[in-house]
Amino acid sequence: MLTHLRPAIVLLVLFTVLCGIVYPLGITGIAQLAFPRQANGSLIEKDGKIVGSSLIGQNFTADKYFHSRPSATTTADPNDSTKTIPAPYNASNSSGSNLGPTSQSLIDGVKAASETLHAESPQPIPVDMVTASGSGLDPDITPAAARFQIARVAKARRLSESQVADLVAKYTEPRQFGFLGEPLVNVLLLNLALDRVSTGS
Repeated sequence: MLTHLRPAIVLLVLFTVLCGIVYPLGITGIAQLAFPRQANGSLIEKDGKIVGSSLIGQNFTADKYFHSRPSATTTADPNDSTKTIPAPYNASNSSGSNLGPTSQSLIDGVKAASETLHAESPQPIPVDMVTASGSGLDPDITPAAARFQIARVAKARRLSESQVADLVAKYTEPRQFGFLGEPLVNVLLLNLALDRVSTGS
């Protein structure tokens, strides 16, 4: 019986070492050498402190900042652990709303967001300003969504709209390789650039 079990035990130990130790350590080492910033989470620092990641969105609400698209992430209700409450951009609970186009909750949410945005500007509202992403953590908005917010941000910061528009253009990332995906604007990077302009640093 042992002669039958020995090959299985040897293979189990061998593949555990190869796949559970050697391979992960090798890939981690290669990533740290070739792509250290990405391997460590694409973290962004300001004044020596980590303020976020270019891969994870944040919930900006002040008028002087560009706002991210809505987020459907939640957290446990502190008053009832069997329920959840909205917690936008909760990085520990990435999720979409899973609401379909016939959901009254989704319809009401989009309607409320649209009314708020119409009060801000008479421009057509970009769809990503009123709908959440699948992950709930999208760090980017479309250039149209960024342009929609230029007037509000410029007024709050006492900058000209052309200054803010120039920053939006500067931080608009083109399609990958020129044809994959759509142009995007990273909200955190754009807001940090705005802070630098406002402080003159």
